[in-house]
Amino acid sequence: MSLDTVQSHKDFCAKEGLHFTLLSDPDGKVSSAYDSVMTYEGQKYSARHTYLIAPDGKIAKVFLNVKPGNHSEEVLAALASLQKK
Repeated sequence: MSLDTVQSHKDFCAKEGLHFTLLSDPDGKVSSAYDSVMTYEGQKYSARHTYLIAPDGKIAKVFLNVKPGNHSEEVLAALASLQKK
């Protein structure tokens, strides 16, 4: 999720060959609720945080200030670990 528009997400997914929906939060309500809004050079952005949410709706794991390069592997490992519990 980011503060970008729905159209910018569609364009990004098309450019990068992604086959899933990115969530748009242009007013920042959800990002603010998760304490994930940051300011850089006077512009507001959603911080690069990941939240794994359990089926019961509770936050099961939080990754703060993630680096995109290897983050998918971290998330998949955490999901596998949580599923064993």
